[in-house]
Amino acid sequence: MNTLKIRNLELGTGIPAICIPNVGKTRDEIISLTRDYKDIPMDLMEWRADWFEDVDNTDRVKEILAEIREILGDTPLLFTFRTRKEGGEQEMDTEAYVFLNKAVAKTGMADLIDVEIFIGDGIAADLIAFIHENHTRVVASNHDFEKTPSKSDIVYRLRRMQDMGADIPKIAVMPKSRKDVLTLLAATEEMASHYADRPIITMSMAGLGSISRLAGEIFGSCLTFGSGETASAPGQIEARELCALLNGIHRAL
Repeated sequence: MNTLKIRNLELGTGIPAICIPNVGKTRDEIISLTRDYKDIPMDLMEWRADWFEDVDNTDRVKEILAEIREILGDTPLLFTFRTRKEGGEQEMDTEAYVFLNKAVAKTGMADLIDVEIFIGDGIAADLIAFIHENHTRVVASNHDFEKTPSKSDIVYRLRRMQDMGADIPKIAVMPKSRKDVLTLLAATEEMASHYADRPIITMSMAGLGSISRLAGEIFGSCLTFGSGETASAPGQIEARELCALLNGIHRAL
């Protein structure tokens, strides 16, 4: 598997990177959290723009992006609008979703942009190509809050994202049992060992799946999400605690 370098961060080797989602609802909250997170173990920050109350105002989004970029310095930034059907806070129709992500790509201020792969093959492929044309990387994502698919289906979805040109394929699934967590980990290992030619991100959600957020260095997931002030998904571990746990596992290997 090849690694991917984003600014000074190399993904796909060693301890999984820690990403903290910024889920501020107002401009002041977003900027305050960005400053606070600079003092927490964090390799990159995700701006979850679906939490922003004025996200329909693209000019306002771009203004805040500029402020975030200045505060973060060389810390990479992932921009994400998570639609409601994939667990997000707000609904947005496909046309507006594409417009927003293309507008962000054109600013050059986000290092990575999340693209939900099941918005439609043609739409996703066009959006991925546009983001790449603007010298920005793509995290292709899929979130299943209802269940954990079969191992073969998880691997299929990750391979599909890779084939569509995503720089980092990502999948998050909901476990109903301990066996479901094992299914996600087995699929991660199979993808990383046999098919991936780039870093991947996987996780099993909720408390039951929390072990998957710690096991990336063993099974092949390059990044894990840790909570700052507020978690953006069920099962996230507080970032400081997550950093200590990941380092402890690394020392034991």
